[in-house]
Amino acid sequence: MSELEFGGVKFKGGKMFAVLTALSTLGGAAWGGFEFYNDYRNMKEIVENIDVDSIAAENEKVLLRMEENMVRINEAIEYTRDIKTGLRDDILGIEKQVDRTEDKLREGEQKTREIVQNAEERFENKRDALSNDYDEKANGLRNSNNSRMNDLETKVERDLESLRAMIERDMRELDDALNDKLQRALNNPLAN
Repeated sequence: MSELEFGGVKFKGGKMFAVLTALSTLGGAAWGGFEFYNDYRNMKEIVENIDVDSIAAENEKVLLRMEENMVRINEAIEYTRDIKTGLRDDILGIEKQVDRTEDKLREGEQKTREIVQNAEERFENKRDALSNDYDEKANGLRNSNNSRMNDLETKVERDLESLRAMIERDMRELDDALNDKLQRALNNPLAN
């Protein structure tokens, strides 16, 4: 194993490792302290060289710009409010027009329905009237036709009866004339 002697003290194994750790920690702390002190000196130099008047002047400029911007922002807000109010008024006007249009549309639809209903009723009435007229005329024509047919049948039957009677009379006359000729011929065989 390795040994290390420092200030008359001998260090072996794990102790040596502890000593090395302690020394490295001490070195790191010293280095950190030096860096902190170095940053402090640099900052002190910067702070001593700061021109407070130029920063104040720059701050005044920034404050002036901020005030100008606030004025513009307030003007923009006021303009936006005006636009919002105008839009609200326009929207309300449009809503009123839409409501009026819807009312007129409903009235128009109602009138159209009434017109269609009236037209349907008139059409049905006209159709019924035409149907009734047709039925009446058809019944009248049937009755007239039946009456004429009955009259014609009666006339034909009378004419047939008259014709039969005439034919029977003619047949009797013919039969009588033939019988008479036949009887004369029989009574006088030499006359012919």
